[in-house]
Amino acid sequence: MLRYSIVLTWSDLDQAFIAEVPELPGCMADGATYREAVAAAEVVIGEWIETAKELGRPIPEPKGRLMYA
Repeated sequence: MLRYSIVLTWSDLDQAFIAEVPELPGCMADGATYREAVAAAEVVIGEWIETAKELGRPIPEPKGRLMYA
C-alpha cells in the first residue's frame, strides 16, 4: 500500500488537476478530475520507486501527514 502524501491543485493553464508527491522529488501526475489525478499519481509513485531501485537510489520513507506552519 502506498502511503505517500499527494497534494492536489487545480491548474487553470492545463485545465486539469495536478497531483504532486512532495516526498518523491519530481513525482507528479495530472487528470481531468481529482480522482483521475490521484489514480495517475498512484501509478507514477510505483514507477518512481521502481526506477529508484533500478538506479540504486535511496527511496524516502513515507512521512505521513505533512505539517504546515
